[in-house]
Amino acid sequence: MTDTLRLQEEVRNIQWHHQIDLGNGIVTPGADNSPKKLERLAFPASLQGKTVLDIGAWDGFFSFEAERRGAQRVLATDSFVWEGLSGTPGKRGFDLAKKTLNSKVDEMFIDVFDLSPEKVGVFDVVLFLGVLYHLKHPLLALEKVFSVTKEMVILETVVDMLSYSRPALAFYEGNELANDSTNWFGPNTAAVVGMLKTVGYRKVLVVAGARSLPFRVAKAAYYKYRSGYPFLSTARIDRLMIHAWK
Repeated sequence: MTDTLRLQEEVRNIQWHHQIDLGNGIVTPGADNSPKKLERLAFPASLQGKTVLDIGAWDGFFSFEAERRGAQRVLATDSFVWEGLSGTPGKRGFDLAKKTLNSKVDEMFIDVFDLSPEKVGVFDVVLFLGVLYHLKHPLLALEKVFSVTKEMVILETVVDMLSYSRPALAFYEGNELANDSTNWFGPNTAAVVGMLKTVGYRKVLVVAGARSLPFRVAKAAYYKYRSGYPFLSTARIDRLMIHAWK
């Protein structure tokens, strides 16, 4: 068996979240459209000489991309997914991608609420992508993120309550959102911006906001058909991308 065939077999035996180009025409079949999300995030074209912390790294797409864009050091952290809790696939995807890409990304098992300068250090750029709405204490989590940020955070999250101009958060009881009981809160844009300012970020920029209602309805119909997600709760939400600076 050739190395390429062996790699294809290893990829097939892993449940992926990210779509990572491993070379030789092999792209991991993740449910997340990672390259598209990278565009919406307005990810810096160059991270030359920067230190980067990726919180909730999962399969590591954004960690490896930061390294590819010249970051001096990247630390990928996770706990929930890497420990395989609640049916999550564990760390096999990250390990295989890191090995295949010959990456030098550092890694650490650590919970968001355990982050501190003493434990992980302080980083020029912090990635906090797809994590906030999974946390029972979102404001406390943002305080922890702020404590390890030297320059800026790039944040991505589910947003809800989009018709409210005042800061508001939707609470998800049970598996109301996407049939996933690990989803807890859906803040609206004003709440995310307000929380970031409250914990200390001085400048907050929305780089990709919630999209139109027709778009969200079409998306909800697609996910209802493909994955059985509840239509109304899916139509209510979208994804928000923000850059914030200390």
